[in-house]
Amino acid sequence: MSLTARTPAGTIRSDHVGREVDLYGWVHRRRDLGGLIFIDLRDRSGIIQVKFDPANAQAHATGGELRPESVIHVHGPVQQRPPGTENTELATGEVEVDARTVTILNRAQPPPFAVNEDAPVDEQLRLRYRYLDLRRGRMSRNLQLRHRIAKAIRDFLDDQGFLEIETPVLIRSTPEGARDYLVPSRLKPGYVYALAQSPQLYKQLLMVAGVDRYFQIVRCYRDEDLRADRQPEFTQLDLEMSFVAEDDVLDVVERCFAHIWQQVLGKPVSTPIRRITHADAMLRYGVDKPDLRYGLEIHELSPIFPKTEFKIFRQALDAGGVVRGIRIPRAVGAKEIEALTEVARAEGAKGLAFWHREADGWRSPISKFFSERELTDLQQAFKAEPGDLVVAVADRVEVAAPALGGVRKAAARMLELIKEGVFEFVWVTEFPLFERSKETGEITAAHHPFTSPRPEDIGLLDNEPLKVR
Repeated sequence: MSLTARTPAGTIRSDHVGREVDLYGWVHRRRDLGGLIFIDLRDRSGIIQVKFDPANAQAHATGGELRPESVIHVHGPVQQRPPGTENTELATGEVEVDARTVTILNRAQPPPFAVNEDAPVDEQLRLRYRYLDLRRGRMSRNLQLRHRIAKAIRDFLDDQGFLEIETPVLIRSTPEGARDYLVPSRLKPGYVYALAQSPQLYKQLLMVAGVDRYFQIVRCYRDEDLRADRQPEFTQLDLEMSFVAEDDVLDVVERCFAHIWQQVLGKPVSTPIRRITHADAMLRYGVDKPDLRYGLEIHELSPIFPKTEFKIFRQALDAGGVVRGIRIPRAVGAKEIEALTEVARAEGAKGLAFWHREADGWRSPISKFFSERELTDLQQAFKAEPGDLVVAVADRVEVAAPALGGVRKAAARMLELIKEGVFEFVWVTEFPLFERSKETGEITAAHHPFTSPRPEDIGLLDNEPLKVR
């Protein structure tokens, strides 16, 4: 029980009318109507309108001094707003507080950016004034959402018999998927600690020790070049189970996600979640984490062009490469095609072949290089209709797949096909066990050394390790 009387601003409703409340928070906005003064008072729970009536001279005078982001304490009764003045955008929009006494706890100078708006702000300015940035609505909601997700995870896994156990952060450097952050030892000059990239070793030790169900919401550190999906530190849900099969692990994670989405977002998640193999994901979507909220699937076109006279396709196929393409169900102009071509080039492709489907056949600068049979097979492969555009990449599979994956995503944005607020979960299974290092050319573990090959692929370890899943 709090010793300081305080009512969270965002919790006040019509059933509080007539009750005296004490509010503590920040001035969000101020409106002076030439007599009455109104402010929106903000705290973590939300916003409430506070009225300053000239009949309360002291409070009204103080209200005239208030500026955005000043911190105040207000005492007064909750009142129903006059008919027609309700604010349906606020949970507290049917009521207001009549300020009887007001204390300014901290007078604010004009902030370097508007805290009461979600307009774009320079990132360096946001970081310099991080305490102001975290007051903004979007950031505050993010922090609260993160807390609710973490709580939902803990509640669910506790019910499933998991133990939450912290593992060391300062560890001995071990080979993992990225470079370590190193911390010099003060007590032993010349020696260093590494910041843990993951709890991998320690959770394996916990399994050996008999802790058969472990989880941790853990901070991980990886010294990598910054990219959209790479950050120097991040938080992950880490869990491990003993004496289980693959389906047992997937089942727990699926039900955990369904619990989170229901508890936090109020949205159901259908289980079991769809599964596709890594090879299928790379073939059909060009990426190992496909967005299934839209179609635009990639098609394998190599069987159509084995003896084509189009030099670019023939050279790629003769070198062991592939020809793959996407049907875009809309007429696309030259500028849009060039934009998609640049996306493909950014992933290493040499360019983007394209055909426009018209009522009397295909229109393309390269159509003359293809036989009637090839063009007919192309139409049948995509079931293309007049107005459609087909684009294709001919290259090594490790280039063609990500190039068309990028084109697929860019085309979906261009056509506004992405369904916002919709969630399409998918398990991607049977990842490659090994990969070839781009730096050294050596074969290395694609994930980590503790992954086990699928039994049916063990025979490939000696001679074809890159095919092992």
